[in-house]
Amino acid sequence: MTRYGLIGYPLTHSFSQRYFSGKFTREGIADSRYDLFELPAIEDLPVIFSTPGLRGLNVTIPYKQAVLPYLHRLDSSAEKIGAVNVIKIEADGSRTGYNSDYYGFQQSLIDWFSELNRSLDGAQALVLGTGGASKAVTVALTDLNVEYKYVSRTKTDTSFAYNELTDILSDYSLIVNCSPVGTYPYIDEAPSIPYDLLTDRHLLYDLVYNPAETKFMQLGRKQGAYVKNGLRMLELQADKAWEIWQQ
Repeated sequence: MTRYGLIGYPLTHSFSQRYFSGKFTREGIADSRYDLFELPAIEDLPVIFSTPGLRGLNVTIPYKQAVLPYLHRLDSSAEKIGAVNVIKIEADGSRTGYNSDYYGFQQSLIDWFSELNRSLDGAQALVLGTGGASKAVTVALTDLNVEYKYVSRTKTDTSFAYNELTDILSDYSLIVNCSPVGTYPYIDEAPSIPYDLLTDRHLLYDLVYNPAETKFMQLGRKQGAYVKNGLRMLELQADKAWEIWQQ
């Protein structure tokens, strides 16, 4: 039995398990299974690695950076980003970290702008949140020549504070929510931005996919902004993870 799985904490619901279990059924991939490995502490990760037949793991919050010391190698994407969401485990037990979030976000953003007949050239973005997911997003934006600025609770040399956005929101057409705010079950929460200043010039991309339309998206749509959730990104990054595991 070849095994794959997801590590993170908590894992109350999982896109990855549904996606890969469905994939195995649809494509007749025999003797394979995908499990959830809820991991309260990163120090317990070696126990997961000892699972018989384990050949690949996805990594989610809060361990995309914490897993780095447990790996033998990093792919160029993961090294550049400094975060890992895919681990390939070789037959000899050696482990390589990759980042398929980068690919999933970048390709889904390109496709979305194309559908809207918008150009990424000259676009400027606000990135809400500074965690592991935001690192993949900002590297992808950089590679697309999209200038960005972080937004966090506290102003720094590289980020705006949320309370500063009123004066600058009109300068940034793309707003990417990389924080978990608004994720089920906290569906009535939304990042603290001045939604009343949004217009049809703005595009709101939420990495959250559950619920399908977050409060962030709802409030943006009311102002005429275009909105997108993270489902397509997840599908693309999952397909890339499978490709990595089969190499």
